Amino acid sequence: MLKYFTAHPASVNETYLQHMEVAGSFAFWLLLASLCAALHAVFPFLCEKTASRIITRLHHRMGAGRIRRAGACTPAQQALDSAAL
Repeated sequence: MLKYFTAHPASVNETYLQHMEVAGSFAFWLLLASLCAALHAVFPFLCEKTASRIITRLHHRMGAGRIRRAGACTPAQQALDSAAL
């Protein structure tokens, strides 16, 4: 049962708690971006570039700081990762 909580964090060279902190940070910024986008939808003159700036920064954070260990995921997961690019 423990492997369900540790396998993915280990595949990106993080402990469970480190992964929780990183994922929680992403969740916070994504929530903020969604609120800014909703505000912009109603009031187009507000937050004109805020959501896109947050998403761009998150994209760079995810790609730059995280290294997946070779062989740490299944071939099916590798195929999904490649398809997502």
